[in-house]
Amino acid sequence: MTWRLIPYQSHSAFQNMAIDEAIFRETLKHQKPPTLRFFGWHPAAVSVGYFQDVPKEIHVGRCRSAGVDMVRRMTGGKAVYHQDEITYSLSAGPWERRFPDGIVRTYEIISSCLARGLSELGIHAMLAEKSALARKKERAPCCFSEPAGKELTVDGRKICGSAQVRSHGGFLQHGSLLMTFDPAATAALIQSPAPPEQLRNRAVGVNELVETPVSAEELCEALRRGFCDALGVDFCEGELTPEEKAMSDRLVKKYESDAWNRERKKEDGPAV
Repeated sequence: MTWRLIPYQSHSAFQNMAIDEAIFRETLKHQKPPTLRFFGWHPAAVSVGYFQDVPKEIHVGRCRSAGVDMVRRMTGGKAVYHQDEITYSLSAGPWERRFPDGIVRTYEIISSCLARGLSELGIHAMLAEKSALARKKERAPCCFSEPAGKELTVDGRKICGSAQVRSHGGFLQHGSLLMTFDPAATAALIQSPAPPEQLRNRAVGVNELVETPVSAEELCEALRRGFCDALGVDFCEGELTPEEKAMSDRLVKKYESDAWNRERKKEDGPAV
């Protein structure tokens, strides 16, 4: 099967989340093959998981003062500071038999693809088991404070954080793969109980592990090959369809709104 690949581009936080949702909706509505998309965030942004309590977990005023956008994702998970990184997203329907009907196993398969891609750069990432930190009653609000089960680590430090939403048997999963990690900026914007020096020991970026720094485009190409090799799929480069573009333009208003970002009020109806 041939999947669609949307090459790396940078967008605002609100556009990125609107595009992901539009692709997911259209994939399910028209029973399309999966779409893999790579993207960056401009300007820098903090994204928060669907269930997070923004006033309690994010320094909103500091984000605003620093010119850092804040957006709530339609997926779960914890808060991520998106600066020097690439984000992948994968939308697939239940007719794509390479993925089971379950979050954990889907995480494992996608993480294996990402690890295969990182190996092209000489980085040997491992799938994490559920950490002792993650078993605590009160989990940290910062994604890179701790690895969740089946996420990727290198020598015990988290390199990629992912989140997923499922609907009608299909799923959207997206995740942040660090190029470098700034623990001070992360701790300043996300209310992490861990100080920057502890965060530094818990996360690492790609360009901190390779001799010659790689570009976002080079990393995306390595990850694409990882999906090809691990799953035996081919890719055809594409762009948003007119329907996806029109829908994402409408959905931007939701992702820009305080009603959604602060209180999860769905002004545009259900996801699919």
